Amino acid sequence: MRRILTAGLGLLLSAALQAQPVATPDWLPGTAQATAWIEGDASVALARHGTAAAGHAAQALSAGPHEWALRLQAQRRQMQDGGSPSREWQAHLERPLRINGKAALDTQLGDTERELARALLGEARHESARALAELWIGELAARRREALAAAQVGLAEANLAAVQKRRRAGDAALLDEQQARADLGEAQREQALARTVLAKARAALSTRFGAELPADAALGEVGEPALPEAAWHARVMEESDAIKAREAELRRARLTAARARADRVADPVVGVFTASEARGNERLLGLSLTLPLGGTHREQQSLRMAREADMAEAALEQLRREVDLQAREAWADAEGSRERWRLSRETARLAGENARLVQRAYALGEADLQTLLSARRQAALGMTAALEAQAEGLRAQARLLIDAHQVWDLEHD
Repeated sequence: MRRILTAGLGLLLSAALQAQPVATPDWLPGTAQATAWIEGDASVALARHGTAAAGHAAQALSAGPHEWALRLQAQRRQMQDGGSPSREWQAHLERPLRINGKAALDTQLGDTERELARALLGEARHESARALAELWIGELAARRREALAAAQVGLAEANLAAVQKRRRAGDAALLDEQQARADLGEAQREQALARTVLAKARAALSTRFGAELPADAALGEVGEPALPEAAWHARVMEESDAIKAREAELRRARLTAARARADRVADPVVGVFTASEARGNERLLGLSLTLPLGGTHREQQSLRMAREADMAEAALEQLRREVDLQAREAWADAEGSRERWRLSRETARLAGENARLVQRAYALGEADLQTLLSARRQAALGMTAALEAQAEGLRAQARLLIDAHQVWDLEHD
């Protein structure tokens, strides 16, 4: 009962808030550009071709599988009167006719094929949008990581220069200079790794979508969801293209079962024929009717289709539960990642402030080099952790928007 009340409240909230537009966050590409990239994705193009194919399949179902058939027959008959042989021929034009409501069922099956193809196209766009957001945020994070690594290299170089100056003045030992050089080498290694990560992220985004980050693009703040949880959850369930596709598959299975039941009464074959016999002295014109008698095969086919419809209904219920669970997990991930970003950002701030204090103490001779290097490493780790938490939070926020079809015109699918 509680789940029913929660779902009902979610539907009411969703209906009330659905008309409110949600602006695309500035850390994601705009709607026009994102839509163009999504439509150009190979997976979406494949689904679009599937939609065109479904249209042809629907027309074929509406027309039906039966066609006119022309049957010709010729024979030579030897007459008993000793005269010339009689050259005779027959021509039959015949075609099966759909009866028992089969034509209407075929038309409905064709419409269902179109619905299924549209749902699969929507699902392809949805998955492509997820991939675009993932790759976009991935490159933004990689760009920021490379900038942080470059800043650490700059600090390590400045620190090495300061140690060398102090050593020339007799205020630092050779061990201090070696430690500073090792610290610079480690910073340069991290920078090289960050450059590799950035190159791979840029290649992934460009290869799949042909997209390129603007020079001023940057990660944004991890914000609050645009909808309350109940309204968002209801909207996700309502907008899920995967569920729409499975619902279309269920309708197709039920219609196929109904078609199989109707097909237990076989289609009759009707035709007209004409013939010439008795040396052309006799001309025949008539109608023909063939009635196939259904048997065990048609009966068992009907029973099999009925069971497959039951399977499709069970599969739909299973998918609904899976989407329900995934939605709840996505919301929990978004909530948790936003809190982790808040904590890691504060931790990084404190570690950075501590590093600045130790740097000042080292300059005054109140702290040794090892303490300074340790404080700087802690600050660097804190900034990296905050960056990862920020990227994770933005990915979760983007998924909330995309799964609810609140950005990039996905609600029009």
